[in-house]
Amino acid sequence: MSNKKHKSDSQKEVALGEVRQKIDLLDAQIQALISDRAQLACKVRESKGELDNAVDYYRPEREAQVLRAVRERNKGPISDAEMLRLFREIMSVCMAQQEPLKIAYLGPEGTFTQQAVHLHFGHSVQAVGVAGIDDVFMQVESMEADFGVVPVENSSQGIVSHTLDRFIDSNLKICGEIEMPIHHNLLSQSKSLADIDRVYSHQQSLSQCKIWIRQHLPAAECIAVSSNAEAARRVRNSPDAAAISSQSAADIYAVPVLFAHIEDQPDNATRFLVIGRQILKPSGDDKTSLLLAGAEGPGSLHSLLSPLAKYSLNMSRIESRPSSTAQWSYLFFIDVDGHAETEPLKSALADMQQLTSLTRVLGSYPKAVSSLLEPTPLADE
Repeated sequence: MSNKKHKSDSQKEVALGEVRQKIDLLDAQIQALISDRAQLACKVRESKGELDNAVDYYRPEREAQVLRAVRERNKGPISDAEMLRLFREIMSVCMAQQEPLKIAYLGPEGTFTQQAVHLHFGHSVQAVGVAGIDDVFMQVESMEADFGVVPVENSSQGIVSHTLDRFIDSNLKICGEIEMPIHHNLLSQSKSLADIDRVYSHQQSLSQCKIWIRQHLPAAECIAVSSNAEAARRVRNSPDAAAISSQSAADIYAVPVLFAHIEDQPDNATRFLVIGRQILKPSGDDKTSLLLAGAEGPGSLHSLLSPLAKYSLNMSRIESRPSSTAQWSYLFFIDVDGHAETEPLKSALADMQQLTSLTRVLGSYPKAVSSLLEPTPLADE
């Protein structure tokens, strides 16, 4: 019996060795193919001649097409989300062979916006955290950064009004969108909720966890700060305080997670915008953001939007913001399917120009392909 068992174990070991040899061979092939891809990326740069900056070589619409093709080809067992993540990082590495993109984001290190940067651009970029949304815009406007990433809306708390308002006076364009699941954690050096008398976080995060806070920390003072990462930094040496923040901030600032996933809505997600200096070329599955204003009076909004109905265009979002030109007058931010340079949206925009006092294309950009992805904790980099 023992001889049979020994023979069986030997056969299994031989079979396992053969599988490992095949894996080693595939690893070598994969590595060689990635190197070939990087060399081809360099040839693409060479074919475009000597351009000024890394941003001049970057084509987000092309990346969106590649990622869509990856998703369509995927047959498992690796999930679409993980396969997209792998290819995003490969493209990021290839793009950065000569000069990495510089991306400004709402910092400091450890914010959800930083995670959105890496989700969209990969980790082979230079991510620069700044203090506020205005600073992100200024970094891109002054060409200190190639692109910026800012939050624009949350699935439970709605629009980030300051981001929209900033577009009114800025010539920057929307070059992309990122949809990212948001999970909040209670971080504290304390071992017990009973010892916590203050909770720090960004105002949006406090709102997204208000039911949990009411149930578990009803007597605690809620203090809004500039970011979730700043909240984690503040409580790292305060055992009587807690922060609502991300796992990444917990790792960066060495604050233990006392409770995980405390958001009131389990499907909580935030949409971020990528801002740049130029409108992109069509990718084949695009969204366009518009800023509209028209004459006051009955039916004015209906009139503004009538070209969309005329050309059977889908409007996915509309937001109103007060106009500075007159009291009780408004500007409208809308998102529609399609690209401003292609039909039927091109004709609809021409009609809108005749109906409004202001029609500005804020950007035409690929629809988010990141909505399947969970952010990778920064500590795992």
